[in-house]
Amino acid sequence: MSKVRSVIRLYTEGVSKLSIGERTGLPRNTVKKYIRLFLASGLSLDEVEKMDEAVLEKLFMDMTRRDGLIEDPRYQTLISLFPELDKKLKRRENSREKLWKQYIEQHPDGYQLTAFKLYYRRWKKVHNSPMHIEHPAGEKMYVDYAGEKLKYLDPFTGEVCEAEVFVAILGASQLTYVEATHSQKKEDFIRSCENALHFYGGAPKAIVTDNLKSAVVKSNKYEPTLNQAFHDFVSHYTMAALPAGPYKPKHKALVEGVVKIIYRTIYGEVNKEVYSGLESLNRAIAAALEAHNNRLLNGRPYSRRYLFEDTERDLLQPLPATQYEIKYRKVVTVMKNNYVSLSDDKHYYSVPYRFIGKKVTLLYSQTEIEVYYHYERIAFHPRNRKPFGHTTVEDHLASRHRFMSDWNPDKFIQRASEVGPDTKAYIIGILNSRHHPEQAYKSCQGVLSFVARVGKERLNSACRRALYYGDYGYHTIRVILEKGLDQSEPESDEEKKPLPWHPNIRGPRYYA
Repeated sequence: MSKVRSVIRLYTEGVSKLSIGERTGLPRNTVKKYIRLFLASGLSLDEVEKMDEAVLEKLFMDMTRRDGLIEDPRYQTLISLFPELDKKLKRRENSREKLWKQYIEQHPDGYQLTAFKLYYRRWKKVHNSPMHIEHPAGEKMYVDYAGEKLKYLDPFTGEVCEAEVFVAILGASQLTYVEATHSQKKEDFIRSCENALHFYGGAPKAIVTDNLKSAVVKSNKYEPTLNQAFHDFVSHYTMAALPAGPYKPKHKALVEGVVKIIYRTIYGEVNKEVYSGLESLNRAIAAALEAHNNRLLNGRPYSRRYLFEDTERDLLQPLPATQYEIKYRKVVTVMKNNYVSLSDDKHYYSVPYRFIGKKVTLLYSQTEIEVYYHYERIAFHPRNRKPFGHTTVEDHLASRHRFMSDWNPDKFIQRASEVGPDTKAYIIGILNSRHHPEQAYKSCQGVLSFVARVGKERLNSACRRALYYGDYGYHTIRVILEKGLDQSEPESDEEKKPLPWHPNIRGPRYYA
């Protein structure tokens, strides 16, 4: 038994079988037999070292007798069925007892349940490749970013850019999704997770993430705080978020392992070419990914794609009809012209006039704007990015309901008349130039606010000059005052100087 211990010790130290035979004086086939029995026992080196000689000898003698099963045709038949049985056990509705019943119906002279379970456990220990999965099908999706980035050329500048590489993997089937993105920011991360769900054609019950800020605001061993946008995303797809524990890469060992695999399979193919743009790079990744998912697993007669189609696709949750859109929140006050301003776009949106002066919450995405007051949605608009534009629902407007507030056309005209006749005419022109009076109130207020800065006389002169050009707006008056143009009269057509003669100027006779 001392030689058996030596064989086991040298094997765990990584010594080759040939060298072990030379050191111990044992034939190579004997060395291989002891190593095979040691692996089948499921014991560790420490456990073997602690066993006394008699116990160790009995164990190896018993296992040697069982090793004779290899020559038994019944055993050979059973072993050949284990890869398929192992795959079926991934489904929640299957158990070893149920599969044994199916086995014994097809092989009446086969092993009974106890022997069936015993031989399966032994086979599993010997053939437990990295792709063996304990998770039920449809249960979890693991996501992470690869440490090594890919490169592409910016199609406009020709500059070499680095792309983050997002990786997702389903727990049971190991079907993998890979995508290159601009960054690991919240918007890119959530969009990549959503693309993975659409690649799989369904959503698992949970998503396991790293503790990156795009998913977790504050990591904690027991109750991590999720990013609000990511929380809304998983709720939209009816999933649970399960961030890995801080400094616990084993909590997401599956995706950590597949990252190493794609370095060999996908990176090796993609890095052969130069790509002009992120879309071109992702097309190359998709082609290499398809080959990766269709490749047979080590020691298994099936691929990740086949395993997914056979055991996991039907157990994923159906995707909702609409895709998730990241929404942002902003608290604003309804202005006296019953509009709210989205400062991101410098655009104005109408709300019902009865909320003038109230604080409301803007909930907005890339395509739409919602306005809430005390959890009640009071307005909805498609998002418009035109600066200083107005998006209006006419029924919101105070003027349609004869509602009087501090801002209305009569009051602005009255204030303008106190400055001067040109200012009054200009304010009337602003009011008439808009589709709705409310849209002009901010401009009128801005024009009249110059009185406090430059005085009535200069403002009236600036309005006179703007009237001459027929240009109505706050910014027109601001430019005139800043450049001092209000202190000189505009040139009439008669006073304009003729252009100097030049051989390249054709003159009016050319067009006669």
